[in-house]
Amino acid sequence: MIWKRYQNELIVVLALLLLIIALVYKNVQVSSSTESLALSKQEVREFKELVILKKRWLDKRTSKKLDKLQKLVPSSKLKWQKKGKKLTAGFHGLSSQELNKVITMILNLAVQIQMLEIRNDHGSYNVEFKCKW
Repeated sequence: MIWKRYQNELIVVLALLLLIIALVYKNVQVSSSTESLALSKQEVREFKELVILKKRWLDKRTSKKLDKLQKLVPSSKLKWQKKGKKLTAGFHGLSSQELNKVITMILNLAVQIQMLEIRNDHGSYNVEFKCKW
């Protein structure tokens, strides 16, 4: 008897409850879809960066680029020892401009720097550098 009396109201309440559940479900699905899209974009960016780094680190011209470092300063200021894929270099009595050229060149190379030591000796600079590639 009470059921028959409030039958329409119960149907409306159930319909509203179903509507609320559907809206919550839709919002959860949209937000998870957005998060997954953002995550996939991030992964694509990281993959592209890995490809670029791989190309740079596997460059066969790295040895030739290091040889250009040898030509930046006069041979009297340079101690150079290159064995295979390892380089030990010493630059002595550099001016500030020569130091800037050498350091800029070193930092733009795709090599693993094992040691980089810079000392100031009364206006001239001494640089010790070890790397491998």
